[in-house]
Amino acid sequence: MTGLVVAVPMRVSAADPLQVVATTSMITDAARVVGGELVRVTGLMGPGVDPHSYRQTRSDILAMVRSDLTLHHGLYLEAQMEEFLDKLTEQRRVVAVTRDIPRDKLIAHDEYKNQFDPHIWMDPRLWVHVVNSVRDALIEALPEEKARFTDAAANYIKELDELHAYATTVLSSVPQTTRILVTSHDAFNYFGRAYDYEVMGVQGISTQSEAGLTHVGELVSTLVQRNIQAVFVESSVSDRNTRALIEGAASRNHEVRIGGHLFSDAMGPDGTYEGTYLGMIDHNVTTIARALGGDAPERGMRGELTIGM
Repeated sequence: MTGLVVAVPMRVSAADPLQVVATTSMITDAARVVGGELVRVTGLMGPGVDPHSYRQTRSDILAMVRSDLTLHHGLYLEAQMEEFLDKLTEQRRVVAVTRDIPRDKLIAHDEYKNQFDPHIWMDPRLWVHVVNSVRDALIEALPEEKARFTDAAANYIKELDELHAYATTVLSSVPQTTRILVTSHDAFNYFGRAYDYEVMGVQGISTQSEAGLTHVGELVSTLVQRNIQAVFVESSVSDRNTRALIEGAASRNHEVRIGGHLFSDAMGPDGTYEGTYLGMIDHNVTTIARALGGDAPERGMRGELTIGM
C-alpha cells in the first residue's frame, strides 16, 4: 500500500468518546480499563488470533484511518502490519505501547540483531509499562481527562501487582525439579525469567518459524531423559507439533500428557474472565502450577476461572 486516504475523525465533539483502535486483545483490554466510558475501543484481533501472521483487512484500515488513536504492540509482533503502521504514523496518531520499556528489561532475539522477544505480557511487571504507555497516549489525545486516566491506570496497576504476587506464590509451590515449561512456541520466555522456570518451545519466537524434525527429536530426548510428564498447547497455535512430542515420547516408552491449554498470543473468549488480561494470566499461572505438581486453587486467584477447570 503506497498511501492512505485519511477520513474525517469520528470524534467530532468533546462529548463523543475518543475513538481508539488497538491491535491485540491484550492492548484492547488495557485501553478499555484505563479509558473507561471516555473511550470507545475497537480491537482488531480477537480470541485465538495469531498477531505474528495477522494482516489488516479493509475494515481494519478504515477503522484506523478514522480513529483518534491507534495502539499497537511494537517489537515486530505485528510483523505483517509493520509497513501499514509506519505509513499510518505519518498522518494519524499511532503509539507502540512497548516504546517506554527499558531495553535492558527485554530479552534479545536469538537470531536477529537489535530485535527482541515481543511477548512481554507474560510478565505482569512489564505489562505495567504498557499500561502507563496507554495512559499517556490517552492523556495526550484527551488532556482534559488526565486525572481520570491517571487514577484508572493506578488502580489497574494495583491489580497487576496482586496478580504478580499470586503468580509468585503458586508457581513457587511447584518442586524445583519440575519447573520445566514445554509449549508450542517460545512465547513464555518472560514468564520463565520472572518465575524461575525453564522454558522450551517447539517453534521459535514467531509462530511463523518451522519446527524441524531434529529439534523435535531433541525435545523428545529431553522429555525422556528429564522425566518431564506434562507439556502444554496454546490457544492461538496449532497443537500438531506438541502432539508430535507426545507421540515421540510414547515411542520411547515415556508417557507425557497435555497439562492444559495456555493463552499465549491472544486472550480467552470475549465476555469471560479469561477474556481479560488478568484472567488470561491467572488461567496460565494456575494451569501451569497445578499441572506441574504445585498448589493452586482450582478456580484461580479470584475464584473466577471457568475454562479448563
